[in-house]
Amino acid sequence: MSQPCIFCEIVAGRAPASIVHADALTLAFVDLRQFHPGHVLVIPRAHLNDVRDLDDATGAALMAATSRITSAVSLAFPNHGLSLWHSIGPGGHQEVPHLHIHVHPRLIGDGFLRVYPGALPTSTQAQRDEYASRIRAALT
Repeated sequence: MSQPCIFCEIVAGRAPASIVHADALTLAFVDLRQFHPGHVLVIPRAHLNDVRDLDDATGAALMAATSRITSAVSLAFPNHGLSLWHSIGPGGHQEVPHLHIHVHPRLIGDGFLRVYPGALPTSTQAQRDEYASRIRAALT
């Protein structure tokens, strides 16, 4: 038997959390892990694995809540900027299989969340056009 989703347990009030925002479709709470003070998670109340499962109304509510929380974290905690991120699946290092967006204060030179492991090669216009074509085809 699999364990219950910890985020669903928080939504249901069966697990403790330091709630900073709640509305009909979303919830935001302080993450257990704090690299810098102010790390908050914003989630849909409904159990959705990741952003690919969002319906339009929940997606709009999630982005509105994320925007409000990001502004509040920016004002409440020292930072030189912020990072927002959402991981999908094991390749993306998703730890909890319930859609969540991290809002994390950043400081210059903190070394947190390095996006690229090093310099990346530049793609050609032909490659980018081909990638765009593949994505457009998948949208229909």
